[in-house]
Amino acid sequence: MSGWRRGLERAGLAVLRCVDPERAHGLALAALEAGLGPGGGPVTSPRLATELAGLTLPNPIGIAAGFDKEGRAVGPLLAAGPGFVELGGVTPLPQPGNPRPRLFRLPVDGAVINRFGLNSAGQEAMAARLEAARAAGAAGVIGLNLGANKASADRAEDYVRLVRRLGPLADYLTVNVSSPNTERLRELQGPAALEDLLGRVAEAAGALVLPPPVFLKIAPDLEEEALGGIVEAALWHGLAGIVATNTTVAREGLRDRRAAEAGGLSGRPLFARSTAVLGQLRRLAGERLALVGVGGVGSAEEAYAKIRAGASAVQLYSALAYGGLSLAGDIARGLDALLARDGFARVAEAVGADIDG
Repeated sequence: MSGWRRGLERAGLAVLRCVDPERAHGLALAALEAGLGPGGGPVTSPRLATELAGLTLPNPIGIAAGFDKEGRAVGPLLAAGPGFVELGGVTPLPQPGNPRPRLFRLPVDGAVINRFGLNSAGQEAMAARLEAARAAGAAGVIGLNLGANKASADRAEDYVRLVRRLGPLADYLTVNVSSPNTERLRELQGPAALEDLLGRVAEAAGALVLPPPVFLKIAPDLEEEALGGIVEAALWHGLAGIVATNTTVAREGLRDRRAAEAGGLSGRPLFARSTAVLGQLRRLAGERLALVGVGGVGSAEEAYAKIRAGASAVQLYSALAYGGLSLAGDIARGLDALLARDGFARVAEAVGADIDG
């Protein structure tokens, strides 16, 4: 990233910290759309090249769902240094989500609380933006995070609709049953509901001409017994992997004055718990499922810890609010140096190193 662009990004971050967080996020996306992002393309090297569920990534550092909910800045995001981008969450029908304010910075804790409630422009708007982005030359791996409408009478059918409509436009799909901000959504992680949901999603994906890999995004607040059932259900229905984890409803150890706000907590306080869940999943699934680590990653060392705990790829979200979008490329370069230091010729050799040994 050039010096003037980095200086511009730092100045922009300073200004955005004085603005309401949701408005600031919208302004950041607008700046990306206007061509003011880091640019330069994905950071890569022979060590960083990664295979994720049959997808080839230039590096294993991705942008998590929630950053670009509506696919507004697909091309600029892919050009900003990450190895892949996950858009959404998207719901079949448009819905406004919860009332504002619904996004809160906790700078003392390096965290964010959101209670968006899966605000979405709907699947048709996402399809149009994806098609336009590809037509404009957006190149790279694009995932879609799928959610259910709040008022839906059959939430499993919502996911089926999304798979049928958006599956042909995405490189992979993530079934999100772990947002704490949509009433009763997390109940879909229960054994019977999950079995029904994954069966229907797998059937819909399998009927596509080119079925994309399907991941399941889970909460960090699950016990190991529940994780075991989730792993077995994912394997039984042929899922590619698990994204671990979504935000948490826990609030232990927070110091910021906004710690009591309702919603899902992400950022630095989530790192230890989400990484522990990754390790549990690696022990339960071994190499049978690809794992994507998300939760509290703000440095190359933290990304490396997720990989050593079993993640084949890592995603960023909350740290971008504090470090800017250039953080993705910085972390990829730092990860490359850590892999070289420890004698790994490629990322895959480090995956699960702390668990399997």
